[in-house]
Amino acid sequence: MLEGCHLIEDFLDHLGVSLDAFRDEFRGSWMFGYIDALRMARVRTVFFCVSARVTAPLRFTHVPTGAKVCVLPTPRIYRAVRRRVLNPYADTVEKAVGNVRGVSRLFFAAQKEVAAYLATPLRLLARELRHEGCDAILCQGYEHARFDACVLLGRLMGLPVFATFQGGDMQYSHIERPLRPLTLRACAGLIIANQSETQRVRARYRIPDAKLARIFNPIDLTMWCATDRREGRAELGIPMSARVVVWHGRVLSHKGLDTLLYAWERVCRERSGRDLRLLLVGTGNDAEELRQHLAAMRLPGVLWIDRFVHNCDEIRRYLSAGDVYAFPSRHEGFPVAPIEAMACGLPVVAADAPGVADILEGGEASGGLLVPVGNAAAFALALGRILDNEAWGRELGERARRRAEDYFSLDAVGKQLRAFILRESLSARTDPQARV
Repeated sequence: MLEGCHLIEDFLDHLGVSLDAFRDEFRGSWMFGYIDALRMARVRTVFFCVSARVTAPLRFTHVPTGAKVCVLPTPRIYRAVRRRVLNPYADTVEKAVGNVRGVSRLFFAAQKEVAAYLATPLRLLARELRHEGCDAILCQGYEHARFDACVLLGRLMGLPVFATFQGGDMQYSHIERPLRPLTLRACAGLIIANQSETQRVRARYRIPDAKLARIFNPIDLTMWCATDRREGRAELGIPMSARVVVWHGRVLSHKGLDTLLYAWERVCRERSGRDLRLLLVGTGNDAEELRQHLAAMRLPGVLWIDRFVHNCDEIRRYLSAGDVYAFPSRHEGFPVAPIEAMACGLPVVAADAPGVADILEGGEASGGLLVPVGNAAAFALALGRILDNEAWGRELGERARRRAEDYFSLDAVGKQLRAFILRESLSARTDPQARV
């Protein structure tokens, strides 16, 4: 399994998580849900990532899941490019390197175009794949240069290559436009839980249905379940009589926290005199922007835990302290955060971003209310309906937990992943313990 960022530190640094903390404690993101689910289906997973902070392959065991992690050093040529192109994920040359003109702009534009294709050390990756005896390659995302590189590598090594959809639906390089249709046709299959994304891929790339699997992101339901509400509220200093709305995740502009704050202002204004609390858990690139919003709006009842919380027990206590979960994102792939809240028995109010309707398929029957993206008034109305009717909120929470049990368990998802990913590579094998 390969991580999608050029460098693992691009992901971890934004969260304030060190490589040691990643090894010993980190459980966030889709990847470890996949690892847990595949382990239950008797598939051993090796997680590969790339770093500019190692000079030789670094191998360790991820403590929470027991998965093997191999950190590969990035090629020297990518290091050289990265010294000039500080933000290779940018969609313009100016955002990538600053204001440049003339010949210099052409030079930097060329480097930005090829940067993503230089980040993966293919020879080292091939050696490690052989060493681990891997039967298949699974990439995070197919709209990514690393996927293209892995499809080529898979062809050379005789390994099927698969990819998941976790929100990456943009191309950042002109090279991708002619290359991507070829690699998508050459890959073994795509795992896409989001039905709107499935329709996009079918229409744009004409991928046959046999190569597409609708498999949800899994979570460990023995870990994600409600705890004593009193414990969580006592830790936060919130009285049991208060009504609490919870959000957790990375503080990024597309997460729609501005919409949530405007909705919260309206909820509180229409219910003056009631003890209402909004609990925000997490930090990220746009934490300063959120801080400015909070300072300007002076909203009542807001408690922000401004740090990345990667301890599942702590997150679970915070979720269990709530009455409603808010998910106002503008853009998603297939988010795990609302599923965690549902597993903890919380009803969900969510913006209808891509992937969210798949989680709350059936709306109220699945334990949630969907509202238009960016519509603060509709979001406030939905929150208010649940806050004003405690019994109905509990009923929705019970439905949400049942939805999580039926569709997002490790056992159910693990069996689907094994059947799809290993259907080709295990056809000639008798060993039941496969490796991805």
